[in-house]
Amino acid sequence: MEQKVIEILKKMHPDADVAGNVRLVDDGILDSLDIVTLVTELNAAFDVRIPALEILPDNFNSVEAMVAMIERLDDV
Repeated sequence: MEQKVIEILKKMHPDADVAGNVRLVDDGILDSLDIVTLVTELNAAFDVRIPALEILPDNFNSVEAMVAMIERLDDV
């Protein structure tokens, strides 16, 4: 799952280092439009529905945070 999230991020920002402890939102790699695109991409890739209440910067600030959100939503 983590690798797929990284692939999606690399398509959006090929030159950015998105793995590891990078803070994607805090470091300015992702902006609000990127998050909207990510919601669509993650919904399709993982067959989950990310509700509006989950669209928070903290849930998109790292690959690990996105994976945790997807796993949480997949359990619902």
